[in-house]
Amino acid sequence: MKKKGIALHWQITIGLVLGIIAGVVANQLWTTATWAAVGVNDSAAYMAGTRHAPGTADPNAEAGVVAVTVKFASSLTDFVGKLFLRCLRFIAVPIVLFSLVVGVASLGDPRKLGRIGTKTLMWFILTTVAAAVIGLGLSNAVKPGGDAFVSPEKRVELLAAQAAGAQSRIAAGEKIRSEASVWQQLIDVVPANPFAALASGEMLQVVFLSVTLGLGLTMIPRGKSDVVVRVCDGVQDALILLVRALMTLAPYAVFALMAKTVAGLGLDVLGALLVYCLVVLAGLALVLTVMYPTFLWALTPRGNKVGFKRFFRALAPAQLLAISSSSSAATLPVTMECARDRLGVADEITSFVCPLGATVNMAGTALYQAVAATFVAQLYGIQLTLTDQASIVMLATLIAVGSPGVPGGSIVMMVIVLESIGVPPEGIAVLMAVDRVLDMGRTVVNISGDAAVAAVVAASEGKLLTEAEVRAAAAAVEAA
Repeated sequence: MKKKGIALHWQITIGLVLGIIAGVVANQLWTTATWAAVGVNDSAAYMAGTRHAPGTADPNAEAGVVAVTVKFASSLTDFVGKLFLRCLRFIAVPIVLFSLVVGVASLGDPRKLGRIGTKTLMWFILTTVAAAVIGLGLSNAVKPGGDAFVSPEKRVELLAAQAAGAQSRIAAGEKIRSEASVWQQLIDVVPANPFAALASGEMLQVVFLSVTLGLGLTMIPRGKSDVVVRVCDGVQDALILLVRALMTLAPYAVFALMAKTVAGLGLDVLGALLVYCLVVLAGLALVLTVMYPTFLWALTPRGNKVGFKRFFRALAPAQLLAISSSSSAATLPVTMECARDRLGVADEITSFVCPLGATVNMAGTALYQAVAATFVAQLYGIQLTLTDQASIVMLATLIAVGSPGVPGGSIVMMVIVLESIGVPPEGIAVLMAVDRVLDMGRTVVNISGDAAVAAVVAASEGKLLTEAEVRAAAAAVEAA
């Protein structure tokens, strides 16, 4: 029997701890005096490889083996982190394209979906947008990356370290906001050249292309569309395998990125990270224990209300599996069983709503994206306008549909959100450190949302059993 290795989330945790230790050591102990002791009097010029002016003495002429070793280790760490980010960008565009095409095309012929399909999609979209808005509101209220948790001095250091990349993104965003009206920005969502949008990574345009292509596939004969959908589905599976392979390198990337981030920020970032986690978990808890129960209570009939206790008692097995698997797709069979046999949703409703929800209903992911994007922006001291925040809600809602159904897949999508609002994607180093824990909570919210919408749609169609009928059906099955 093959011996199982350390679980990936534990490997990432180890990389995180070692990265923090290395970063703290570099931040606290490796000072200007330390550089001078190894023969480096201008550390910035030495690390950047900048040559001294002709006719002047080289301040780093006495740099020895220790200085060379430190420079090599720092360069290697920086290389590993940047390579991981580049790989994430490489995967992001195609996985959004093919995942969305498959997700939309799987709806079938829209002319045959009728009222059930319309209701399902409407509630999926509304609950996802609501979750993203809740996350955005909490993040703006608490400001986990703000001055209360990260000192202004440390933020200045971080901004200086990322000045070139951050300032260029900020300048580009300000130029767009100053030159384009809201109407023009809406028009720009529609790509004039879809291939150019793919090549340049214009994600809103890629999302528009994917959704329209998927809708187009639902309008042609199934014999023709099935071929395209199977190809897209195959490519999506291949990309998900690439994501899994890439995530095996995550421990090393987390070490590299965290070491660099903590070396620049010091211990301040760790306190902000804890507050960030609490904000995300509070938002997820609010959606799970307040928004969904209120949604169910308001939209189920008076004689057959789905209350708090009934809902969570029915969904408990699926929610526990979601915590351990962190995958909506892996939890889907149990989600369907709980919705049908324990909550009382008719089989035809369950079979349509839950599989569709596992693909396109990611309210927990949308909330996470909203909090994470604003947190990283706060960490870098970047002020987000109302337009930026509206973009976060819209983009988080849209790309949540394309999130890979594997643990850690949301990190790929996080790069897209950050770059769309002009925030340096290097900030995902901090997010990756705790992503596994938050992924568990996101998945619980996601699968609970699938079941909640299934119950509401079933109730509107008169196909939701009462609690008494559910117990009678379960007794009949047990007796048989």
